[in-house]
Amino acid sequence: MKLANLLSAEQIILDMEAAQHWPAIVELVDHLVSIGQLPASHYEAMLDSFRVREELLSTGIGSGVAIPHAFSDHLEKVVAVFGRSKAGIDFTALDNAPVHLIILFIVPRTNYHLHLKTLAAIAKIFVNREVLEQLNAAEVPEEVLAILGFKPSRVDA
Repeated sequence: MKLANLLSAEQIILDMEAAQHWPAIVELVDHLVSIGQLPASHYEAMLDSFRVREELLSTGIGSGVAIPHAFSDHLEKVVAVFGRSKAGIDFTALDNAPVHLIILFIVPRTNYHLHLKTLAAIAKIFVNREVLEQLNAAEVPEEVLAILGFKPSRVDA
């Protein structure tokens, strides 16, 4: 599974407004609702799921990266959003460094293995320092998709 396959240009926020941990998660979930990736009727339940998950242990994994994730009883596919904060957000990360890159995703509760595959695919990308630098320097969402390995389908005329 490639992370880029879970994202489109509209699922990428290059200049997040939030400056703190919880408001950043709310901003990303709000964005999913605003672009129609998450039904508004599921908004509060998803925020509750993220709150419970974050209270267990911060999803700030270090190296300026956070991977908030939760389960949904109502979705049939993984839904994701990528956010970047140039200023950095205190996510109480494992290394206490500010978070600049956030991948928030929601997985159907009925597919726990997909959760593990998605988390593994994301973690694999973010152990590469060069990729992190490229993502932090990206100027447009399409550049982020290219860095993450998105290959647009070709239509031969």
